[in-house]
Amino acid sequence: MTKSAWFAATMLVCAAGAAPAAPLPADTPQSAPFGVTFNAPKSWSVDRLKGRIVVAAPEGDARLVIVDAGTSPDAAAAVKVAWQAYRPGEKHKLKVQAPDAPKDGWEQKEAFAYETSPNEHLVIQAEAYRKGKVWTVLIMDGSESTIEKRLAAAILVMDSLRPAGYTRESFAGRTPHPLDAARIAVLRAFVADGMKKLRVPGVGLALIDHGRVVYEGGEGVRELGKPDKVDAHTVFMIASNTKGLTTLMLAKLVDDGKLGWDQKVTQVYPAFRLGSDATTRQVLVKQLICACTGIPRRDLEWLLNTHADTPASDTFKQLADTEPTSKFGEVFQYSNLMASAAGYIGGHIAHPGNELGAAYDETMREDVLGPLGMSETTFDYARALGGDHASPHGDTIDGKQVVANMAINYTVLPFRPAGAAWSSVDDMSKYVREELSPGKAPDGRQIVSARNVLQRRVPNVELGEDGSYGMGLMTDRKYGVTVVHHGGDMIGFHSDWFAVTDADVGAVILTNGDNGYALRGPFLRRLLEVLYDGKPEAAADLAASAAQIDAGLAKERPYLTLPADASLAGKLAAHYTNSSLGSITVTRDGGHVTFDFGSWKSEVASRKNDDGTISFVTTDAGEGGFSFVVADKGGTKGLEIRDGQHRYLYTAG
Repeated sequence: MTKSAWFAATMLVCAAGAAPAAPLPADTPQSAPFGVTFNAPKSWSVDRLKGRIVVAAPEGDARLVIVDAGTSPDAAAAVKVAWQAYRPGEKHKLKVQAPDAPKDGWEQKEAFAYETSPNEHLVIQAEAYRKGKVWTVLIMDGSESTIEKRLAAAILVMDSLRPAGYTRESFAGRTPHPLDAARIAVLRAFVADGMKKLRVPGVGLALIDHGRVVYEGGEGVRELGKPDKVDAHTVFMIASNTKGLTTLMLAKLVDDGKLGWDQKVTQVYPAFRLGSDATTRQVLVKQLICACTGIPRRDLEWLLNTHADTPASDTFKQLADTEPTSKFGEVFQYSNLMASAAGYIGGHIAHPGNELGAAYDETMREDVLGPLGMSETTFDYARALGGDHASPHGDTIDGKQVVANMAINYTVLPFRPAGAAWSSVDDMSKYVREELSPGKAPDGRQIVSARNVLQRRVPNVELGEDGSYGMGLMTDRKYGVTVVHHGGDMIGFHSDWFAVTDADVGAVILTNGDNGYALRGPFLRRLLEVLYDGKPEAAADLAASAAQIDAGLAKERPYLTLPADASLAGKLAAHYTNSSLGSITVTRDGGHVTFDFGSWKSEVASRKNDDGTISFVTTDAGEGGFSFVVADKGGTKGLEIRDGQHRYLYTAG
């Protein structure tokens, strides 16, 4: 999920004395006496209390609370009513209040996010919904760990919360319009407007209709301050869109009889290890890239501790020390390491005598990029950066979009099957055409069997109410038509591609700004509106996303002192180490403090948190937001950083 990905709902403490409800055996439709409906997730429990419904995660430390706020005068008043009903005297300060796009039967929506201190490890958010004069509020208040692990289940509740009696919009059975010149112009104008609202310097765009590319080109510039325009051949990092290309390579190996989707991984790659022996023995080839094995993200270990000489085999070293935190098939947990392993195992099977990275690169050229004619797609950064390429951009802490340092983007290269490819919209349109005509190259040759191409879309785990994850591919059926797609996110680059299979229409969107993630969802909505005469909701979605980004930046800025407070920075050690994350060298130059991680570095700001702790936060454009909490103890200086489910302590030395 992306930065914006939500101001919504779950709650931490049940009403005193309430008997716990039994876990649900399956996703279950629910209705409330105060006039809303929603779906509750499997394994979660539902408690119905006066004026509110509590939907609790199995761990017991995260809940979604849906509250009847009555005829409150506005959204803020409705949220106050909700807190009073749920947890009177709530102490966390409101940090951001921003409008959200009204849809799904709601006439008004507003999002609220609350300030929490790093050591609390909490997420506290709320969303206010109005229908007529009546407000409903959904509160999220829970452990970061559980919310990350069960976010897809929480989104099921959020996505399905609607006023009673509302009939969802559906495009099922409608005949799509062709993407003619007028409709192409509408889509291009939408992208151009979105770029301005989100401060994205450049966008590559391709549109496909019934096997034909009807538009490919670009909007804006490759790099701020330079005149070169984005065109159809400008390459961008496509990040996790590499995963779908990787699973297409695996599909070809299945066609060739070199592996099977249901084959145990240890049969084809005996060196594979995943946590315990018992876990290792369970893993099938198709589960390497299904986001369904319960393996949590461990991205900090490669983002902070990958260097130019990090071997491809490091993927397997890290996985051997990783145990699932949920059952196989239970929840969606996205793992770049598992996807990396999938690609490297495939490459090893095809070229067992080669080094893992070289074997993967060669197999991708032979089985995917070459047959599809994707000559501009590469894992060679020097080649990409030496030609027609987009540069990454990010926001400063003051909201100014500037060119970002590329250094951190090199950290994914040793894990490249998960997200290190560069590509253009011209090349990606060839891939999307293959997905629309399963397994066929643009010239009509069947390069991979349709059966194994489609096997990649078979649902392995739910994504909210209408989505599922297959193998490196997401499928969405929100509006009654099937959309296959996947996003990609690295520093300064955000992308997506869409195959609207019912309409035989596709699209590619590549961006070179860190706010570009917020353009993808509204663009898909606008594409469907254009195809099916849908309600005009995309513009409001886009405007709400831009407003939330701006509000978040504005509200965080007062917490940050840049240059870092000298009295606080003076207490830092000169060097810190962690066995998993490597080292931090602290340097000072004219009052500016920099954290150097070896492969990249950033100036840091100091931040005084509400619980009295001190954090140092990276601030360089694109690389901002890594927060290190001072954790000095017993005379030893320390810094702690967390992701959703892991804590890492650096110690001085």
